[in-house]
Amino acid sequence: MTTEPETQEATPDAAELIQPVLADLSNLVASVPPEAYDQPTPCPGMSVGDVRNHIVGWLTYFAQALADPSGEQPRVDPKETRAPEDPTEAAAKVREAADSIRTSVAAGHADGPVKLSSELPGSAVLGMMVWEYQMHGWDLARGANRPWNPPAAASEASLAFAPNMLSDEYRGEGKDFGPVVEVPEDAPALDRLLGFSGRDPDWAPQVV
Repeated sequence: MTTEPETQEATPDAAELIQPVLADLSNLVASVPPEAYDQPTPCPGMSVGDVRNHIVGWLTYFAQALADPSGEQPRVDPKETRAPEDPTEAAAKVREAADSIRTSVAAGHADGPVKLSSELPGSAVLGMMVWEYQMHGWDLARGANRPWNPPAAASEASLAFAPNMLSDEYRGEGKDFGPVVEVPEDAPALDRLLGFSGRDPDWAPQVV
């Protein structure tokens, strides 16, 4: 899930929320054993190993973008970047990116525009990341049969942010998002966010 928004507003606390989400994500990545890498995930066509690569590749890219918001320095190709095979080393990559993001935010780099494939407000990039890594954390956890409980405040913030950036053109066959999955209004915030993002909170691997 990596789609740049048309609407460029984000929740004001995204800079604070991204750090606990990434802290939880690093712990999750560290807990996933190599024997789980071939298992399916709720993300269509992606195995646990694919999701690990996606997480590390794009997180590294976002960290580099926030460190160099004008885009003057070379960046990794997130689609070609691979997570280290060793879970501890992969988790270290997540923590390294989180530390870089913290430094960039403290330096004010998210206060102005950040150049991705197009120029976006830094606040929108952070809001997108809070949403992105809750979703892919869940993909990874569900595929590897691990717990995933990001802060409820992050899910609530993403529920406010996501509808402003996700239009119907990004939903459907072969696109980044599936149709909305109906979830009870009183369901936990993460489940409601999953449903909005085209995920079924009850997804489980098929038993053969």
